[in-house]
Amino acid sequence: MNTMNMSETARLIIGLREAGWEEKDINDFILYIETGEDQYKPTKKAD
Repeated sequence: MNTMNMSETARLIIGLREAGWEEKDINDFILYIETGEDQYKPTKKAD
């Protein structure tokens, strides 16, 4: 299995910030990727 290195992880976080994601949403998304727990799963935001 391929793993992300630190440069790829940093680019992912920077990209999400530039896309307007809040820090908590970024942290929860990363936790969801790592754990698969539904409590961290992203949800669609109301406009």
